[in-house]
Parts: sequence; structure tokens; C-alpha cells
Amino acid sequence: MNQIRKIPGAVDFRIQEPNNAPELDITMDRTKASILGINAQSVANSVLGALAGSQQNALNFWVDPNNGVSYQVNAQVPQYEMDSLDALRNLPILGGTGQGQILANVAPISRSDTFPVIDHYDIRPVINIYGSVDGKDLGYFAQQVQKLIDASKKNLPRGSFIHLRGQVSTMHDSFIGLYLGLVFSMLLVYLLMVVNFQSWTEPFIIITALPCALAGIVWMLFITGTTLSVPALMGAIMCMGVATANSVLVVTFANERLEDYHDSYRAALEAGYARIRPVLMTAAAMIIGMVPMALGLGEGGEQNAPLGRAVIGGLIFATGATLFFVPTVFMIIRKGQKMQTSKSSLEPANGPQIQG
Repeated sequence: MNQIRKIPGAVDFRIQEPNNAPELDITMDRTKASILGINAQSVANSVLGALAGSQQNALNFWVDPNNGVSYQVNAQVPQYEMDSLDALRNLPILGGTGQGQILANVAPISRSDTFPVIDHYDIRPVINIYGSVDGKDLGYFAQQVQKLIDASKKNLPRGSFIHLRGQVSTMHDSFIGLYLGLVFSMLLVYLLMVVNFQSWTEPFIIITALPCALAGIVWMLFITGTTLSVPALMGAIMCMGVATANSVLVVTFANERLEDYHDSYRAALEAGYARIRPVLMTAAAMIIGMVPMALGLGEGGEQNAPLGRAVIGGLIFATGATLFFVPTVFMIIRKGQKMQTSKSSLEPANGPQIQG
């Protein structure tokens, strides 16, 4: 814990199960006790009955004859009489077969430290170090703590383990789930467009804007000093849908112009020019709507600020890619179709030729 406290951002660190609680150890001398005719059960019952009451070892009830209610009877030495170690040493031992003895004759008393709280995790007893992070992101802090854990594992006694748990485990599980969700969303969008377009190449042209959107998300988070978090990944997934929709507009219009002009360059150029207004309007409406959230104003506003910033950065780059990069990819891929169409237009049609 002392090493963790030196990490920047570590606050309020404490050991949940400290071992500094004072304890009195009553160690019975079995040889001397057997000579005096006293067994361990008599010593334990006498000490327990004096300090905690007889309900622990001799449960007894008294029935009120008037109402028939059973009341528990607990015999205990008054607490004000057990006010010192000498009073405990002079406690008489009951139940022995020999002459009456006091506790000091058969069980010396010593002082030690113990755990006031005992916790278990998966049956094993554990010592938990609790703390919080302030001024640093949880991912950075967890990485630094993991380095200390790895360095200290070689000094552990046999059978002991050190694990990093708490919100770090939840963060890692959430990140893995959102990463898989982001990849799956891109794959699902691609396969869905394959079914709709009845083609493998056109959906590929459309999703070429998505890597640019991811680059914009990383760029926006970097320049704003925002760490990667669950809201930021949720914003990335949201951005994928808008970027794909804009690319669909451009590619669909380019296919229509390609059928008319049989020229992929001219079709891509006209698609980018004709669809610039609807694409900009769609992206601008989304960006403007996310600006208040990205600013993180108000109490608790910083919680959802990464979501807005991720969407804004992704749409800025995705819009540029939709208007410039996607038409370029369309022109390159569809260039072979232009040559094939031009060649077929020069070949004579099959069948009889009638000249007039």
C-alpha cells in the first residue's frame, strides 16, 4: 500500500483488514491443568461465561407462568468487575474435578495483535487494499498498480496470491464487450448492405469511410485530453451508423450516374458534387446536436462528454472521407467497368444486319 500511494492519482488508500487490533491470548497449560484436575472445556466455559454470558455454552430458558412466554436466562459476570487483567486472572475455574483454581494458575495471559475484520474471497482469506483515483484515468493507474503487483509476486510466500480487482475488472470487461460490439456493428452493416445491393464491392466502397471515422474519434479524444472510456466507445458505435448512411447516399448516386455516362471518374465527381449538401446537412445536424454534450457543462456533464466528443470527431473525418475518399475508391474500383462497357458498345450486335 505504501508503494501504491506514491503513484500519481492515488487517494484514500487503506487496508480493509488491519492487523493492529489489540488481543489478549489465554494459553492453557495442559500439563498443569491435568495435574490440578481441570480440562480445557472447563477453562473455556468459565472464560466464555464470564465475558460473553452463559448463553454461548449453557442455553437456558425460564417460562413465565402468567403469560407462558419463554425468556432466555443469561448469567454473566458484571462488566464493571472485569475491568483489569488481574480481575481476569483471578477468575475462578468452574467444573474441575480437583480443588478450585483461578485462571492464572492454569492459563497465563499475554498480549498480541489480531485482525478486527476477516474477509474471504472464493473461500480463501484475503487482505483487501481499498482506494480511489483522482486526477488520473483508471486505465493508467491500473497499469501502474499491475507493475507493482508483478514485481512483488516473486517475494510472496508459497500459497499466496495478489490480484487486481474492483472497477478495473469491470472496465476491462466493458471495453472488451464494446470493442467486439464495434467490430460486429461494422461487420453487420457490411453484410446487410451486401444483401441489399446484391454485391460485395459496393458495400466495401461504402465502409471505406469507417476507418476515417475511427481516426477522427482518436484525433478528437487526443486534442481534448479525453481518455478512452465506455461513453467514448458508445459514441464510436453511434458514429458508424451516420457515416455509413452518408456513404450510401454518395455511392448510390454514383451508380446512377455511371449507368448514364459509363465513366467512373465523371460519375464519382458528379456524385461528390451533387450530394455535398445533403451529406453536410446530415453531419452538421448531428455535430451541432452533440456540442452541448461535448462541452460537459453543468453538474455531472463530464460523464457523457466523451460520447459527444467521439461523435463530433468521427463525423468530421467521416464527412470528409464520404465526399472525397469514397468517390475516389469508387472511381478506382469501377474503372474496369468503364472499359468493359466501352468495348461492348463498339462490337456489332449478333443477328442479321439489314442495310437500307
